[in-house]
Amino acid sequence: MATMMESLFSDVNSTLANTGLHANIKMVWYPVDEAGECLRVGQKASAPYEELSCLYPTYGMTYFEWEKRGMTELHEQIWDFMRHNPWVPYVTCVLYGLAIVLGQKYFANRPPLNWRKALAAWNLGLAIFSFAGFTRTAPQLAHNLYHYGWENTLDSYPLSAVGQGSSCLWVFAFILSKFVELIDTMFIVVHKKKLLFLHWYHHITVLLFCWHSWVTYQPMGLIFCVVNYGVHSIMYFYYYLMAVKRKPKWFNPQIITVVQILQMVVGVRVCTQSWHLAKHRGSFVDKRVIVAGLVMYASYLALFMQFFVNRYLVGKKVKSS
Repeated sequence: MATMMESLFSDVNSTLANTGLHANIKMVWYPVDEAGECLRVGQKASAPYEELSCLYPTYGMTYFEWEKRGMTELHEQIWDFMRHNPWVPYVTCVLYGLAIVLGQKYFANRPPLNWRKALAAWNLGLAIFSFAGFTRTAPQLAHNLYHYGWENTLDSYPLSAVGQGSSCLWVFAFILSKFVELIDTMFIVVHKKKLLFLHWYHHITVLLFCWHSWVTYQPMGLIFCVVNYGVHSIMYFYYYLMAVKRKPKWFNPQIITVVQILQMVVGVRVCTQSWHLAKHRGSFVDKRVIVAGLVMYASYLALFMQFFVNRYLVGKKVKSS
C-alpha cells in the first residue's frame, strides 16, 4: 500500500512540475483509510483521493450512484474547456449587464408583471438545491478539518483533498449555479423593484471568481462553497416564504443580512490566512486569486454593512420619526 501511494504521489508531483501549475510544491494530503478500500485515482493528473461516500458508508447510503461516480469521467474534458475558454464568463457578464439595461428601459413605461408564483417556485428550487449542496460538501470540509487541520485544508491539493468524485461534483454544481443565479435579477426587473448596486456587482464578481478558482485549483474554494451553500439555503428559503406570504414574524430580514455579513467575514479571514501560508511555506493557492478574493470579500463586507446600517438602523430611525 505504501509503495503504491508513493508512486501515485510521485506521478502527481511530476505532473504538477511539468505543467507549471504548482511547481516545487509537494502534496500534503494523505489517505485516512489505511486499507485503501476507498482510494480512487482521478482522471485529472492521476491524482489519488478518497471517496467520501465510501469512507462513511452509513452516510454513503444516502448517495445516488451518479453522485458516487462524480466527475471522474468528465473532469479532464470540463477542466480543459474552462481553461481554454476564459471568455465564457466575461461574455456572460456583458450579456447580463445588457439584459439589465434593456429590461429596465422596456419596463420604464410599462406596468410591472406579476410573477409571484414563478418567483416562489424559483426561490424554493434554489433553496432545495443549496441545502442539498451543503449536505454534500460540508461533510467533506468537516472530514478535511478533522484529519488534516485548518492550515492543510487551506493549502492542500484540491484534486486529492476534495477529490474528483461526489464532493467534486457538488463543487462543480456550485460553479454552474452562479450562471443560473443571474436569473434572480430578471424577477427584480420585471417586477420593477429597485436594483441595488450590491445585487448585480455581487452576481458578476462571484461568477468570474468561481470560474477562475475552478480552473486554477484553489483549495480554499471548498470553504467558500460550503459557506455559500449554507447561506443560500437560508436566504432563498426566506425569499420563498416572502413570495408565498408565509414568513413567520420571528424570521426577519435582519437575520439574512447578518448571516451574509458573517459569510464575508469568513471570506476575508480565509483569504488573509491563505496569503500568509502562500508567503511563508508555499501553497497551492495562486496569490492573484487570493488578492482577487480578498478585494471581492472585503468589498462585499463593506457593502453589506452599509446596507445593514442604512436599512435597519438609519432607515428605522427615520421611519420612527
